[in-house]
Amino acid sequence: MAPHGIEPSPVTGFPPAPAEPRAPTSPSASTPRAARTLDDLARLGPAELAALYRGATTPAVPALDGHLVGRMLAIPALPGWLGGLLRRFAAWAHFPWRGKSFTSHGDARGEGINRVFSDRRPRRWFRFDTFLGPSRAGSFDAFQLDYDNRDNPALIRAIKDEVRQVAPGLFLGLAYFVWRKKPRLVLYFGLARR
Repeated sequence: MAPHGIEPSPVTGFPPAPAEPRAPTSPSASTPRAARTLDDLARLGPAELAALYRGATTPAVPALDGHLVGRMLAIPALPGWLGGLLRRFAAWAHFPWRGKSFTSHGDARGEGINRVFSDRRPRRWFRFDTFLGPSRAGSFDAFQLDYDNRDNPALIRAIKDEVRQVAPGLFLGLAYFVWRKKPRLVLYFGLARR
């Protein structure tokens, strides 16, 4: 017997490679379904979106550069029937919020703005600064969107969004409203490359 308790292979003379972790054989209730598109994200409820967000990766600041299509996904505080109506409204081709545009300024910081009312000639509202920082949703980092700048109205300055990547070109976001110095999760949103 080898000193570390593992016998070498009789064929190669080397100890066996460590076993690969086994994938679950069936999805559990806590395992969110795979999401590859905004439509996939829109089919998930708040609990599934939260689990997907925790398992997502933190993108680099330049990874979101460009014009991303947006979709409001869920408002956790609403009853299910009302949330369903709002999700259908958000999927409508004429929903006012069209997405976000991002520009990085190096690897650590950037800025962005929301696009509303049109894809061809959108209005651009509510500028935000971007950077990586601790998530409000768990013990991990997230891509942060901070609306606290003097050009935005006071109500908008209290918004703190964060984003993580769930698939190539697909991002899941959480929007928080800071009230009395406490962030409160208001909604989930998705962003995707065209």
